Amino acid sequence: MIRVEDRKTGYLIDPWRHLGPRRRKLLDESWAGLYREHILNHLPIDKLVRHFRADFGRPTKELHTALSAVFLQQMFDLTDEETVRELAFNQSWHYALDIPGETDEDKYLSPKTLWTLRKLVTDDNLDGALFEEITARLAKVFSVKTDLQRLDSVHVKSNMRRLGRLKLFQNVIRKFLTNLRRHHPALPAELDVGLTERYLSDRAPGCFSMVKPSEAQAKLAEAAADLGVLVEHFCGRAETKKMSSFRLLLRLFYEQCAVRQAEDGGAPVVEVIPSKEVASDSLQNPSDPDAAYSGHKGQGYSAQVMETYTETEDDQEQAETLNLITHVEVTPACVGDGAALIPALDSAMERDLAPTQLTADSLYGSDENCVAAAKQNVEVVSPAMGKESEKELSLADFEMTDAGEVMACPAGHAPEQCMNRSGRHIVHFAMAVCLACPHLSECPVKRGKNRYELRFNDKQLRLARRRRAERGAAFREKYRWRAGAEATMSELDRKTGLKHLRVRGQPAVRLCAKLKAAGVNILRAARAYAARLAKTRPNGPQTPPDRLLGRICSAMQGHCGGIWGRICSLARRSADFVVPHRSERDGRRISFACAA
Repeated sequence: MIRVEDRKTGYLIDPWRHLGPRRRKLLDESWAGLYREHILNHLPIDKLVRHFRADFGRPTKELHTALSAVFLQQMFDLTDEETVRELAFNQSWHYALDIPGETDEDKYLSPKTLWTLRKLVTDDNLDGALFEEITARLAKVFSVKTDLQRLDSVHVKSNMRRLGRLKLFQNVIRKFLTNLRRHHPALPAELDVGLTERYLSDRAPGCFSMVKPSEAQAKLAEAAADLGVLVEHFCGRAETKKMSSFRLLLRLFYEQCAVRQAEDGGAPVVEVIPSKEVASDSLQNPSDPDAAYSGHKGQGYSAQVMETYTETEDDQEQAETLNLITHVEVTPACVGDGAALIPALDSAMERDLAPTQLTADSLYGSDENCVAAAKQNVEVVSPAMGKESEKELSLADFEMTDAGEVMACPAGHAPEQCMNRSGRHIVHFAMAVCLACPHLSECPVKRGKNRYELRFNDKQLRLARRRRAERGAAFREKYRWRAGAEATMSELDRKTGLKHLRVRGQPAVRLCAKLKAAGVNILRAARAYAARLAKTRPNGPQTPPDRLLGRICSAMQGHCGGIWGRICSLARRSADFVVPHRSERDGRRISFACAA
């Protein structure tokens, strides 16, 4: 049965009054108070309800608490056992989740229930809904300006071992034969006994890990031959067609092996293709089939992170400003960064968090991305890729109109003829004029039959203009803020453990990345809120005005008689008695005045 408590109606008697004002203040100014006030009531539990019945079964854990436990586990990088203990005993968690009760039904969540909830969140893509809801709430509460944003990626490693090619072959074959023996005990008997012994015996893992480097290629060729035998024998069998381990076997065979006809006309020979010819999206480990390979960063995944920023160097203003992560997406490591820019802009635009200026490194700043972003009214600040011409003069040095029509060369000479055919421009200059020009050796024009020619297309023109703008101080001033993205990647790693996860598979990695990014947003928001409070709080200890008034009037009434005593007695009961107070550095001198 579904159990959802009303979190919006306030309490008639405050259940947290036992904490006292000082501890309550610490909680209110921390992430716990922020989560309780602005996030808890807006969790997308309606998308989780459909997995339970309202009229049958045992009551579920309170869904706000259950979904929050899944989120806070990733926010603080906890194991399942640590999450259970934090929910059971951590006062900050209880305050954040608004759990004043002390029963096991309120504060205990078994590891199995936590695992089941995490599986439901992963399968239903609720991690994306959680991230978007938390981001939207914080952006509204803190009035975050999204005009300036930056985009970068971070390499993420799942909980898998890095395998060499020989170990990869051995693990895939061993996994298939183990599952085959478990589900179809009669089928392994059809194979050669030596083949099954090589991979299923107790000594098999050690034999493959202790291969000498000089024998590695021979062992790899032997493993490839065994792989070919298994594929040929079981490829058409209905029993193995639906086995996931057999699909991995086929994938490994097609990615790493090639079949060559024997020179003597005998049976085909299975060979291992060179490692340089293996695709980057090939199988890296049978325990994580979604992981891929990046020649720059290695095996794993790539998380694309986009965040807001402000162009200020004032420490106080930076502390009070919330830099919000607005987009997170996980892709295999083989996917280049350039393919992530437009999806990131589309995602932010759907949630009204789109930037007007996006700063990113050169991998994102392809001409196609810049043109597509310009159609969405977004300026991409990124260095142009490719090597610039070694000549001192470039296409951008020619005087042109906005349409790309050349008006004059760098020396000021007008062209004889300009032609534009489907975005391709051809400009002719007089032979005599160019031969007499002292800058001819530095100019990008080329000699034709009767005239000098300048040929370029629209893309070359845009790149030339971008490279020319990159030399100026204005571009350097804009682009220098991109470096702040590295601090965000470090924060995600240090506080939430994003770079090394305990899970495998792209759906699970995606859940971790999105919830950890949302957790960083909450921690940042708590810091910004605390900085704003510290700015408005006077220095030194304070006494609330009503308590100060009571203490002063009680003391004076007890020691003074006559008119002053009666005035104090009346002032204590008067609503018009105002005590403005000011604490100086020594904390002793306090001024007050009567308004009545």
